[in-house]
Amino acid sequence: MTFRLELDDDELSSCVSCGLCLPHCPTYRTTGDESASPRGRIAAMRAVQWAGAPADDSFTAFMERCVQCRACETACPSSVPFGRLMEGARAALLHPWWKRLAYRVVGSHRLLVLLSTVAALLQRAGVRLPGLPRLPLRQAPLHASGTDVYLFTGCVMDAWSRSTHAAVQRVLEAAGAGVALPGRGADCCGALSVHAGLSDHARQLAARTMRAFPGDAPILVDAAGCGAALKDYGHLLGTAEAEAFSARVLDVSEWLAARMDRLPAVEPSARFGPSVAVQDPCHLRHVQRAHEHVRTVLRPFADVIELDDEGMCCGAGGAYSVQQPELSTAIRDRKLSAVARSGAKVVASANPGCAFHLAGAGLDVRHPLEIVDEVLRGR
Repeated sequence: MTFRLELDDDELSSCVSCGLCLPHCPTYRTTGDESASPRGRIAAMRAVQWAGAPADDSFTAFMERCVQCRACETACPSSVPFGRLMEGARAALLHPWWKRLAYRVVGSHRLLVLLSTVAALLQRAGVRLPGLPRLPLRQAPLHASGTDVYLFTGCVMDAWSRSTHAAVQRVLEAAGAGVALPGRGADCCGALSVHAGLSDHARQLAARTMRAFPGDAPILVDAAGCGAALKDYGHLLGTAEAEAFSARVLDVSEWLAARMDRLPAVEPSARFGPSVAVQDPCHLRHVQRAHEHVRTVLRPFADVIELDDEGMCCGAGGAYSVQQPELSTAIRDRKLSAVARSGAKVVASANPGCAFHLAGAGLDVRHPLEIVDEVLRGR
């Protein structure tokens, strides 16, 4: 099949193949394969768009092996928008019906919760479900407490980790904020659909999500991948309304870091017991560039340890760990080694996909604000 990718030629030509991104690319570091590097993938895109090469199975494999961590963007001296190029390339691929169906399930909260409950029952019956964490059977509902800020609840996070939302809400309230919850339609931000190249579906979800947050209150997000997607609605939808919406979005640690003086003071003896290694979700570190705020929020409550892997990806990548299990596991092994070298007993991660992926390897992983909440509640 021969066709032109709908990529911006100026963006596609901005890569000068200098190779400075290579040490930061988890798939290249793991495989040593040039086709698994950012410049190798861009070369493949150029061959299809400019030289009429076929977008065949080999091209599809090159694109789908990318974990989309976007660490290459942080390292790139030419500011190549690799994430945008990758999303555009994937949008041109043919997607099987089952993949489209799976992403539509995620966008329907009631159906997702129903299927998650069925999966939880199967787990209790001893059925092993690869790729899934231990799912909750019951979750207490969240209740709004004011209108100062919104808390984005989302899809998988709310279906599988609502207790994290509850902890985050308690911390925000301890800082004096009344927390509002979104109206109908905020079932999914569209991040997974964007990464998969299902741009039309992502735009539908984005338009629906925007309607669920009336007014102008800040929208706080406790899942790094969702936050990155919400902040990019201006580009995704291309409207002034979407730009204004994205300007309201903040990672919850980003908002809280400027208000730490509002939280109750904690005696040294009441701090979190185990040392905590911070794992930076890629979309918090490389897309939102807001990862330092996690440290600002955590340090008054816990002994924070830095990993020595320069923020290398953990291999979760949204649905990547399910679609590319061998490569995802190999990337995760590098992160596990870094955690082991640190000597930390607990890992703090501000993204559910990363948390599930690392917990699946036996680590004690918690959201940073869950740790803060534990300390504030005297637990």
